[in-house]
Amino acid sequence: MDGLSVVIVGGGAGLGLLLADMAVEYGAAGVGVIDIDGEAADAALASARSAGVKNASAAGDIRTAESAQAAFAQVTDQLGRVDTVINSAAIYPRKPMLEITDEDWDASNAVNIKGTFHICVAAIKQFRAQETEGVVKGRIVNITSVDAFKAHPQNAHYAATKAAVVSLTKSFAHEVAPDNILVNSVAPAGMATERARDAGFLGELAAASPLGRGGEPREMAEWVMMAGGPKNTYMTGENIIVSGGYIYA
Repeated sequence: MDGLSVVIVGGGAGLGLLLADMAVEYGAAGVGVIDIDGEAADAALASARSAGVKNASAAGDIRTAESAQAAFAQVTDQLGRVDTVINSAAIYPRKPMLEITDEDWDASNAVNIKGTFHICVAAIKQFRAQETEGVVKGRIVNITSVDAFKAHPQNAHYAATKAAVVSLTKSFAHEVAPDNILVNSVAPAGMATERARDAGFLGELAAASPLGRGGEPREMAEWVMMAGGPKNTYMTGENIIVSGGYIYA
């Protein structure tokens, strides 16, 4: 991220929060965080402030185009420019397949699919409008999931939305390739997070991986940094699976 201005959507907690910290660690010139929880978005910039890195936060409900675009514009105006956008916002409502309601579908679709779409549109408009040094005008990284590629009856609506984001990533990448805008996605397997520990999932994650453990969040985040960083000048439309052998693709 050396010298880039980075915006993380859903950066108030979890993987998004880690990415905000890593952007600072990796030399970002600016870091912005958008989250539905405005206080969490602001708190996520603690590392940036400590390091003297230009920073901006905004509360935004990405389920609607108006709110998503307003939050993105607010952060962009404060940073001055944006070079990389990371879509990390998602909801993960586990529920047996035959119990999923219309309301469950609508909630998952609104955040995981429409929210990602709205931010991609806002990012592309910004990339096209601003002056850029070098070949690449901007980079988008969408967080998908290995669940997009396997049966998941305990969370079918989540898995379906992540498969949709893989498709959106490819479509956006093709649409904006002539602009030299790169759009990719990263699909993590289950991560050994505090939430997974508290929910008792660690044994399940270890059993599912040929490596015998769930991946650490940073092991996933490194690939996001690569796809969204300055060393990526040619890869676009790709979905990077980081699963410790859980899925071979």
